[in-house]
Amino acid sequence: MADSRAKLLGREELRMRLEKHRQRGERIVLANGCFDVLHVGHARYLTGAKREGDVLVVAVNSDASVKELKGEGRPILPEKARAELVAAFAAVDYVVIFSEPNVEALLTELHPAVHAKGTDYTAETVPERELAARLGVRVAIVGDPKEHSTRELLARVKDANAGRRDG
Repeated sequence: MADSRAKLLGREELRMRLEKHRQRGERIVLANGCFDVLHVGHARYLTGAKREGDVLVVAVNSDASVKELKGEGRPILPEKARAELVAAFAAVDYVVIFSEPNVEALLTELHPAVHAKGTDYTAETVPERELAARLGVRVAIVGDPKEHSTRELLARVKDANAGRRDG
């Protein structure tokens, strides 16, 4: 797809497309996150997620859910911009925005073969692990060690700007 915006789908359209992939025997992977300010950890997470199957769906938290999870002042970028940036990655096939606190509803609706989580989780700390097990969805921890965070990146930017004003 030349235009990454074409990868952004609503839930109903996404379900229909995924059914066609399943009919072709393709394995669907679901990854999710806020993706507020993209960094190399996000790229490695999505690349690792894609290695787990044939079709990578990325669920991006809505603005309201990011604010709930991350606090006041977040997100930095609005949900549609974050979704489009995620869709621009070659590894990503589809992007959907979700507003729930976790992706349990999406796991139930989309029934992927694999639920990919970043290395800030372990098999025991994945919020959706029990539902995934009941649905027969394998949980995979992917990406590089959690040495990158949006919170730390924003703190460094803030410190750098404070130094310019002071100096």
